[in-house]
Amino acid sequence: MRFHRAWFVLAITFLALLVSAGLRSAPSVMIRPLELSLGWDRATISLSVAIGILFYGLTGPFSGALTQRIGLRTTVIGGLALMSAATFASRWMTEPWQFLLSWGIVAGVGSGAVAPVLAANVVNRWFAAHRGLAMGILSASTATGALVFLPLFAWLAGDLHWQAVASAASIATLCVIPLVWLLFPESPASINLSRLGETDATMPAPTNTRLGALAALKRAAGAPIFWLLAGTFFVCGLTTNGLIGTHFVAYCSDLGMASVTAAGMLSMMGMLDIVGTTASGWLTDRYDPRKLLFVYYALRGLSLIALPFAGDDARSLTLFALFYGLDWIATVPPTLALANRAFGERIAPIVFGWIMVSHQLGAAVAAFGAGLIRSETGSYVYAFMLAGAFGVLAAFAIIMMARDRQPAEAIA
Repeated sequence: MRFHRAWFVLAITFLALLVSAGLRSAPSVMIRPLELSLGWDRATISLSVAIGILFYGLTGPFSGALTQRIGLRTTVIGGLALMSAATFASRWMTEPWQFLLSWGIVAGVGSGAVAPVLAANVVNRWFAAHRGLAMGILSASTATGALVFLPLFAWLAGDLHWQAVASAASIATLCVIPLVWLLFPESPASINLSRLGETDATMPAPTNTRLGALAALKRAAGAPIFWLLAGTFFVCGLTTNGLIGTHFVAYCSDLGMASVTAAGMLSMMGMLDIVGTTASGWLTDRYDPRKLLFVYYALRGLSLIALPFAGDDARSLTLFALFYGLDWIATVPPTLALANRAFGERIAPIVFGWIMVSHQLGAAVAAFGAGLIRSETGSYVYAFMLAGAFGVLAAFAIIMMARDRQPAEAIA
Protein backbone atom coordinates (compact mmCIF):
# COMPACT_ATOMS: atom_id res chain seq x y z
CA MET A 1 0.00 0.00 0.00
CA ARG A 2 1.47 3.35 -1.06
CA PHE A 3 2.31 5.88 1.64
CA HIS A 4 -0.06 8.85 1.36
CA ARG A 5 1.36 12.37 1.54
CA ALA A 6 -1.35 13.27 4.07
CA TRP A 7 0.62 11.54 6.83
CA PHE A 8 3.70 13.64 6.03
CA VAL A 9 1.63 16.83 6.14
CA LEU A 10 0.24 15.62 9.46
CA ALA A 11 3.79 15.30 10.80
CA ILE A 12 4.73 18.87 9.78
CA THR A 13 1.51 20.18 11.29
CA PHE A 14 2.24 18.26 14.48
CA LEU A 15 5.66 19.96 14.69
CA ALA A 16 4.20 23.45 14.20
CA LEU A 17 1.55 22.80 16.85
CA LEU A 18 4.17 21.32 19.16
CA VAL A 19 6.35 24.45 19.27
CA SER A 20 3.27 26.65 19.63
CA ALA A 21 2.14 24.55 22.60
CA GLY A 22 5.63 24.68 24.06
CA LEU A 23 5.61 28.47 23.89
CA ARG A 24 2.16 28.67 25.49
CA SER A 25 3.31 26.39 28.32
CA ALA A 26 6.39 28.48 29.13
CA PRO A 27 4.69 31.03 31.45
CA SER A 28 3.88 28.26 33.92
CA VAL A 29 7.58 27.97 34.81
CA MET A 30 8.16 31.74 34.58
CA ILE A 31 5.71 32.72 37.35
CA ARG A 32 8.08 32.23 40.27
CA PRO A 33 11.22 33.61 38.52
CA LEU A 34 9.29 36.75 37.56
CA GLU A 35 8.08 37.12 41.15
CA LEU A 36 11.59 36.81 42.54
CA SER A 37 13.56 38.76 39.94
CA LEU A 38 11.16 41.59 39.08
CA GLY A 39 8.99 41.71 42.20
CA TRP A 40 5.69 41.23 40.38
CA ASP A 41 2.81 39.64 42.31
CA ARG A 42 1.15 36.44 41.13
CA ALA A 43 -2.18 38.04 40.24
CA THR A 44 -0.42 40.53 37.92
CA ILE A 45 1.53 37.78 36.18
CA SER A 46 -1.59 35.61 35.93
CA LEU A 47 -3.49 38.46 34.26
CA SER A 48 -0.91 38.65 31.46
CA VAL A 49 -1.02 34.88 31.03
CA ALA A 50 -4.82 35.06 30.88
CA ILE A 51 -4.66 37.80 28.22
CA GLY A 52 -2.33 35.59 26.17
CA ILE A 53 -4.72 32.67 26.41
CA LEU A 54 -7.63 34.94 25.45
CA PHE A 55 -5.91 36.35 22.35
CA TYR A 56 -4.84 32.83 21.42
CA GLY A 57 -8.49 31.83 21.37
CA LEU A 58 -9.88 34.98 19.74
CA THR A 59 -7.43 34.75 16.85
CA GLY A 60 -8.48 31.20 15.96
CA PRO A 61 -11.65 31.79 13.93
CA PHE A 62 -10.15 34.81 12.14
CA SER A 63 -7.08 32.77 11.20
CA GLY A 64 -9.44 30.06 9.95
CA ALA A 65 -11.09 32.58 7.65
CA LEU A 66 -7.72 34.11 6.73
CA THR A 67 -6.48 30.77 5.41
CA GLN A 68 -9.24 30.92 2.80
CA ARG A 69 -7.85 34.22 1.53
CA ILE A 70 -4.04 34.04 1.80
CA GLY A 71 -3.50 30.31 2.24
CA LEU A 72 -2.88 27.92 5.09
CA ARG A 73 0.91 27.89 4.79
CA THR A 74 1.25 31.69 4.76
CA THR A 75 -1.00 32.01 7.82
CA VAL A 76 1.05 29.48 9.79
CA ILE A 77 4.36 31.11 8.87
CA GLY A 78 3.04 34.52 9.92
CA GLY A 79 1.94 33.11 13.27
CA LEU A 80 5.31 31.47 13.91
CA ALA A 81 7.13 34.71 13.04
CA LEU A 82 4.99 36.71 15.49
CA MET A 83 5.65 34.23 18.29
CA SER A 84 9.39 34.24 17.69
CA ALA A 85 9.65 38.03 17.55
CA ALA A 86 7.49 38.63 20.63
CA THR A 87 9.26 36.17 22.90
CA PHE A 88 12.71 37.34 21.81
CA ALA A 89 11.82 40.99 22.47
CA SER A 90 10.52 40.07 25.95
CA ARG A 91 14.08 39.39 27.11
CA TRP A 92 14.41 43.11 27.86
CA MET A 93 11.10 43.67 29.66
CA THR A 94 11.12 45.38 33.05
CA GLU A 95 7.45 46.35 33.52
CA PRO A 96 4.29 44.18 33.69
CA TRP A 97 2.73 45.90 30.65
CA GLN A 98 5.65 44.69 28.55
CA PHE A 99 4.96 41.09 29.58
CA LEU A 100 1.29 41.61 28.72
CA LEU A 101 2.18 43.05 25.30
CA SER A 102 4.79 40.45 24.31
CA TRP A 103 3.64 37.16 25.83
CA GLY A 104 0.02 38.23 26.15
CA ILE A 105 -1.09 40.05 23.00
CA VAL A 106 1.53 39.50 20.28
CA ALA A 107 2.48 35.91 21.13
CA GLY A 108 -1.19 35.19 21.80
CA VAL A 109 -2.17 36.33 18.30
CA GLY A 110 0.74 34.39 16.77
CA SER A 111 -0.06 31.16 18.56
CA GLY A 112 -3.73 31.63 17.70
CA ALA A 113 -2.79 31.34 14.03
CA VAL A 114 -1.05 28.04 14.83
CA ALA A 115 -3.81 26.49 16.89
CA PRO A 116 -6.33 23.61 16.84
CA VAL A 117 -8.05 25.54 14.03
CA LEU A 118 -5.01 24.63 11.92
CA ALA A 119 -5.48 21.01 12.96
CA ALA A 120 -9.14 21.09 11.92
CA ASN A 121 -8.23 22.62 8.55
CA VAL A 122 -5.51 20.04 7.85
CA VAL A 123 -7.71 17.11 8.86
CA ASN A 124 -10.61 18.25 6.66
CA ARG A 125 -8.36 19.14 3.71
CA TRP A 126 -6.22 16.00 3.69
CA PHE A 127 -8.30 13.21 5.27
CA ALA A 128 -11.56 11.66 4.08
CA ALA A 129 -10.91 8.62 6.29
CA HIS A 130 -9.28 8.24 9.74
CA ARG A 131 -10.26 11.79 10.69
CA GLY A 132 -10.74 11.03 14.36
CA LEU A 133 -7.32 9.40 14.57
CA ALA A 134 -5.65 12.27 12.71
CA MET A 135 -7.31 14.87 14.94
CA GLY A 136 -6.32 12.86 18.01
CA ILE A 137 -2.68 12.85 16.93
CA LEU A 138 -2.68 16.60 16.26
CA SER A 139 -4.50 17.34 19.51
CA ALA A 140 -1.83 15.38 21.36
CA SER A 141 0.74 17.87 20.09
CA THR A 142 -0.36 20.24 22.87
CA ALA A 143 0.63 17.67 25.43
CA THR A 144 3.78 16.74 23.55
CA GLY A 145 4.83 20.38 23.59
CA ALA A 146 4.70 20.29 27.36
CA LEU A 147 6.53 16.96 27.37
CA VAL A 148 9.37 18.26 25.23
CA PHE A 149 9.74 21.83 26.43
CA LEU A 150 8.62 22.14 30.06
CA PRO A 151 11.50 20.25 31.74
CA LEU A 152 13.97 22.22 29.58
CA PHE A 153 12.25 25.52 30.38
CA ALA A 154 12.17 24.73 34.11
CA TRP A 155 15.87 23.84 34.07
CA LEU A 156 16.74 27.02 32.15
CA ALA A 157 14.62 29.24 34.38
CA GLY A 158 15.78 28.05 37.80
CA ASP A 159 14.64 30.67 40.30
CA LEU A 160 15.65 33.77 38.36
CA HIS A 161 16.64 33.17 34.72
CA TRP A 162 13.36 33.69 32.88
CA GLN A 163 15.21 35.36 29.96
CA ALA A 164 16.66 31.97 28.97
CA VAL A 165 13.14 30.62 28.61
CA ALA A 166 12.20 33.51 26.31
CA SER A 167 15.28 32.87 24.13
CA ALA A 168 14.60 29.13 23.88
CA ALA A 169 10.95 29.68 22.90
CA SER A 170 11.95 32.22 20.26
CA ILE A 171 14.59 29.96 18.69
CA ALA A 172 12.27 26.93 18.63
CA THR A 173 9.50 28.75 16.75
CA LEU A 174 11.97 30.35 14.35
CA CYS A 175 13.41 26.97 13.36
CA VAL A 176 10.04 25.62 12.22
CA ILE A 177 9.39 28.40 9.68
CA PRO A 178 11.64 27.06 6.86
CA LEU A 179 10.20 23.55 7.31
CA VAL A 180 6.66 24.82 6.84
CA TRP A 181 7.71 26.97 3.88
CA LEU A 182 9.47 24.15 2.04
CA LEU A 183 7.55 21.01 3.02
CA PHE A 184 3.92 22.01 3.62
CA PRO A 185 1.70 21.85 0.48
CA GLU A 186 -1.34 24.10 0.49
CA SER A 187 -3.77 21.26 -0.30
CA PRO A 188 -3.86 17.80 -1.95
CA ALA A 189 -5.08 19.40 -5.18
CA SER A 190 -2.00 21.64 -5.30
CA ILE A 191 0.18 18.54 -5.78
CA ASN A 192 -2.36 16.57 -7.86
CA LEU A 193 -3.52 14.26 -5.06
CA SER A 194 -6.87 13.38 -3.57
CA ARG A 195 -7.54 13.19 0.16
CA LEU A 196 -6.57 10.07 2.06
CA GLY A 197 -9.37 7.51 1.68
CA GLU A 198 -11.39 9.70 -0.67
CA THR A 199 -14.06 8.09 -2.83
CA ASP A 200 -16.87 9.55 -4.91
CA ALA A 201 -19.09 9.40 -1.81
CA THR A 202 -16.64 11.35 0.35
CA MET A 203 -15.74 14.06 -2.14
CA PRO A 204 -16.96 17.47 -0.89
CA ALA A 205 -19.66 19.15 -2.90
CA PRO A 206 -18.24 21.86 -5.19
CA THR A 207 -18.80 25.35 -3.86
CA ASN A 208 -17.21 28.78 -4.02
CA THR A 209 -18.46 29.80 -0.59
CA ARG A 210 -15.86 31.68 1.46
CA LEU A 211 -17.28 32.69 4.78
CA GLY A 212 -15.58 35.22 7.01
CA ALA A 213 -15.20 34.54 10.69
CA LEU A 214 -18.15 36.72 11.71
CA ALA A 215 -20.41 35.34 8.97
CA ALA A 216 -19.64 31.79 10.11
CA LEU A 217 -20.40 32.76 13.72
CA LYS A 218 -23.74 34.30 12.70
CA ARG A 219 -24.69 31.13 10.86
CA ALA A 220 -23.59 28.82 13.69
CA ALA A 221 -25.16 30.88 16.47
CA GLY A 222 -28.63 29.85 15.39
CA ALA A 223 -27.92 26.21 16.22
CA PRO A 224 -28.30 25.09 19.87
CA ILE A 225 -25.52 22.53 19.40
CA PHE A 226 -23.06 25.38 18.83
CA TRP A 227 -23.79 26.85 22.25
CA LEU A 228 -23.61 23.44 23.89
CA LEU A 229 -20.23 22.66 22.34
CA ALA A 230 -18.96 26.18 23.12
CA GLY A 231 -20.19 25.95 26.71
CA THR A 232 -18.63 22.57 27.40
CA PHE A 233 -15.40 23.65 25.70
CA PHE A 234 -15.35 26.68 28.02
CA VAL A 235 -15.17 24.14 30.84
CA CYS A 236 -12.48 22.22 28.96
CA GLY A 237 -10.25 25.30 28.91
CA LEU A 238 -11.15 26.13 32.50
CA THR A 239 -9.97 22.74 33.71
CA THR A 240 -6.86 22.22 31.55
CA ASN A 241 -4.45 24.86 30.27
CA GLY A 242 -6.07 27.67 32.26
CA LEU A 243 -5.84 25.96 35.65
CA ILE A 244 -3.49 22.97 35.63
CA GLY A 245 -1.36 24.11 32.70
CA THR A 246 -0.79 27.56 34.21
CA HIS A 247 -0.80 26.95 37.96
CA PHE A 248 0.22 23.33 38.63
CA VAL A 249 3.93 24.12 38.88
CA ALA A 250 3.21 27.09 41.17
CA TYR A 251 0.83 24.91 43.25
CA CYS A 252 3.53 22.30 43.71
CA SER A 253 6.01 25.05 44.65
CA ASP A 254 3.57 26.17 47.37
CA LEU A 255 3.78 22.62 48.73
CA GLY A 256 7.57 22.83 48.88
CA MET A 257 8.37 20.89 45.71
CA ALA A 258 11.15 21.96 43.35
CA SER A 259 9.97 23.58 40.13
CA VAL A 260 11.93 21.12 37.99
CA THR A 261 10.19 18.20 39.71
CA ALA A 262 6.76 19.79 39.28
CA ALA A 263 7.47 20.55 35.62
CA GLY A 264 8.46 16.91 35.21
CA MET A 265 5.03 15.89 36.50
CA LEU A 266 3.33 18.27 34.08
CA SER A 267 5.52 16.82 31.35
CA MET A 268 4.43 13.32 32.38
CA MET A 269 0.82 14.44 31.94
CA GLY A 270 1.80 15.47 28.44
CA MET A 271 3.33 12.08 27.71
CA LEU A 272 0.20 10.30 28.91
CA ASP A 273 -2.04 12.64 26.95
CA ILE A 274 -0.33 11.55 23.75
CA VAL A 275 -1.76 8.11 24.48
CA GLY A 276 -5.10 9.38 25.78
CA THR A 277 -5.86 11.84 22.99
CA THR A 278 -4.71 9.53 20.19
CA ALA A 279 -6.90 6.79 21.69
CA SER A 280 -9.76 9.29 21.90
CA GLY A 281 -9.42 9.97 18.18
CA TRP A 282 -9.51 6.23 17.45
CA LEU A 283 -12.60 5.84 19.65
CA THR A 284 -14.29 8.84 17.98
CA ASP A 285 -14.12 7.03 14.63
CA ARG A 286 -16.06 4.13 16.21
CA TYR A 287 -18.35 5.34 19.02
CA ASP A 288 -20.84 8.10 19.84
CA PRO A 289 -18.81 11.27 20.55
CA ARG A 290 -21.39 12.43 23.14
CA LYS A 291 -20.79 9.39 25.33
CA LEU A 292 -17.04 9.85 25.10
CA LEU A 293 -17.34 13.51 26.16
CA PHE A 294 -19.51 12.54 29.12
CA VAL A 295 -16.82 10.19 30.40
CA TYR A 296 -13.99 12.67 29.80
CA TYR A 297 -15.63 15.64 31.54
CA ALA A 298 -16.94 13.58 34.47
CA LEU A 299 -13.57 11.98 35.23
CA ARG A 300 -11.75 15.29 34.87
CA GLY A 301 -14.15 17.11 37.18
CA LEU A 302 -14.02 14.43 39.88
CA SER A 303 -10.21 14.29 39.77
CA LEU A 304 -9.95 18.06 40.32
CA ILE A 305 -12.35 17.91 43.26
CA ALA A 306 -10.24 15.14 44.78
CA LEU A 307 -6.85 16.83 44.22
CA PRO A 308 -6.76 19.09 47.33
CA PHE A 309 -7.57 16.07 49.52
CA ALA A 310 -5.20 13.61 47.84
CA GLY A 311 -2.15 14.66 49.86
CA ASP A 312 0.75 17.01 49.31
CA ASP A 313 3.57 14.51 48.84
CA ALA A 314 5.23 13.64 45.55
CA ARG A 315 3.58 10.20 45.40
CA SER A 316 0.04 11.58 45.64
CA LEU A 317 0.70 14.30 43.06
CA THR A 318 2.27 11.77 40.73
CA LEU A 319 -0.83 9.57 40.95
CA PHE A 320 -2.97 12.60 40.08
CA ALA A 321 -0.71 13.39 37.12
CA LEU A 322 -0.96 9.80 35.87
CA PHE A 323 -4.75 9.82 35.97
CA TYR A 324 -5.27 13.39 34.76
CA GLY A 325 -2.82 13.15 31.88
CA LEU A 326 -4.84 10.51 30.03
CA ASP A 327 -7.82 12.89 29.93
CA TRP A 328 -6.01 16.16 29.21
CA ILE A 329 -7.05 17.07 25.64
CA ALA A 330 -9.12 13.95 24.91
CA THR A 331 -12.20 16.15 24.36
CA VAL A 332 -10.94 17.66 21.08
CA PRO A 333 -11.55 14.80 18.58
CA PRO A 334 -15.18 14.11 19.62
CA THR A 335 -15.95 17.86 19.78
CA LEU A 336 -14.67 18.39 16.23
CA ALA A 337 -16.59 15.32 15.07
CA LEU A 338 -19.83 16.81 16.42
CA ALA A 339 -19.01 20.17 14.78
CA ASN A 340 -18.36 18.48 11.42
CA ARG A 341 -21.60 16.54 11.72
CA ALA A 342 -23.64 19.66 12.52
CA PHE A 343 -22.05 22.29 10.25
CA GLY A 344 -20.36 20.43 7.43
CA GLU A 345 -16.65 20.12 6.77
CA ARG A 346 -16.31 23.35 4.78
CA ILE A 347 -17.19 25.81 7.53
CA ALA A 348 -16.65 23.48 10.50
CA PRO A 349 -12.99 24.57 10.96
CA ILE A 350 -14.10 28.22 11.31
CA VAL A 351 -16.98 27.27 13.60
CA PHE A 352 -14.57 25.12 15.58
CA GLY A 353 -12.39 28.22 15.86
CA TRP A 354 -15.26 30.01 17.62
CA ILE A 355 -15.75 27.00 19.85
CA MET A 356 -12.04 27.30 20.65
CA VAL A 357 -12.62 30.96 21.58
CA SER A 358 -14.93 29.70 24.28
CA HIS A 359 -12.27 27.19 25.34
CA GLN A 360 -9.70 29.94 25.70
CA LEU A 361 -12.15 32.23 27.50
CA GLY A 362 -12.55 29.47 30.06
CA ALA A 363 -8.79 29.06 30.22
CA ALA A 364 -8.29 32.81 30.68
CA VAL A 365 -10.86 32.89 33.49
CA ALA A 366 -9.05 30.04 35.25
CA ALA A 367 -5.56 31.45 34.66
CA PHE A 368 -6.47 34.82 36.21
CA GLY A 369 -9.10 33.56 38.65
CA ALA A 370 -6.91 30.88 40.19
CA GLY A 371 -4.07 33.36 40.59
CA LEU A 372 -6.44 35.84 42.22
CA ILE A 373 -7.85 33.16 44.54
CA ARG A 374 -4.31 32.15 45.49
CA SER A 375 -3.37 35.78 46.19
CA GLU A 376 -6.49 36.41 48.31
CA THR A 377 -6.72 33.11 50.22
CA GLY A 378 -3.16 31.80 50.11
CA SER A 379 -4.38 28.53 48.59
CA TYR A 380 -5.56 26.99 45.31
CA VAL A 381 -8.16 24.74 47.00
CA TYR A 382 -11.24 26.76 46.03
CA ALA A 383 -9.99 27.07 42.45
CA PHE A 384 -9.70 23.29 42.10
CA MET A 385 -13.10 22.67 43.69
CA LEU A 386 -14.91 25.17 41.44
CA ALA A 387 -13.27 23.87 38.28
CA GLY A 388 -14.11 20.30 39.23
CA ALA A 389 -17.77 21.16 39.79
CA PHE A 390 -17.94 22.75 36.33
CA GLY A 391 -16.43 19.59 34.84
CA VAL A 392 -19.19 17.42 36.31
CA LEU A 393 -21.87 19.86 35.08
CA ALA A 394 -20.40 19.77 31.56
CA ALA A 395 -20.54 15.98 31.58
CA PHE A 396 -24.27 15.94 32.29
CA ALA A 397 -24.95 18.75 29.81
CA ILE A 398 -23.31 16.87 26.94
CA ILE A 399 -25.02 13.54 27.63
CA MET A 400 -28.46 15.19 27.59
CA MET A 401 -27.85 16.61 24.13
CA ALA A 402 -30.42 15.29 21.65
CA ARG A 403 -28.92 13.44 18.73
CA ASP A 404 -28.68 15.72 15.71
CA ARG A 405 -30.82 14.14 12.96
CA GLN A 406 -30.08 16.76 10.30
CA PRO A 407 -27.82 15.98 7.33
CA ALA A 408 -24.21 17.03 7.78
CA GLU A 409 -24.54 20.10 5.54
CA ALA A 410 -28.04 21.16 6.68
CA ILE A 411 -26.93 23.97 9.00
CA ALA A 412 -24.02 25.02 6.82
